[in-house]
Amino acid sequence: MAEKDKEMLPLSHEKVEVDGIYINEAGQEEHLHRGQHFPADPVLGKTEWELTEFAFDNHHEGRTDERLVPKENDTDKIGKTTHPRRHFERGDR
Repeated sequence: MAEKDKEMLPLSHEKVEVDGIYINEAGQEEHLHRGQHFPADPVLGKTEWELTEFAFDNHHEGRTDERLVPKENDTDKIGKTTHPRRHFERGDR
């Protein structure tokens, strides 16, 4: 049995831990923020909620996160932008 099968989804009235868009068993989508509580469904009552999309604050102005843009003095610009997870020096290919 895979680890994902053992994972329990949050239920209504539990506290939200991650900002994002959640969907419940009835297909109702909600944009919830950390610290809020998962709402109950008017018909089903207590339901499970699944995270479908994370909410990122750093893209609200339509700009790319500065940490993802290569610096002016960076010698390996192409390697970093096309292959962000290359680790040839460490040998963990």
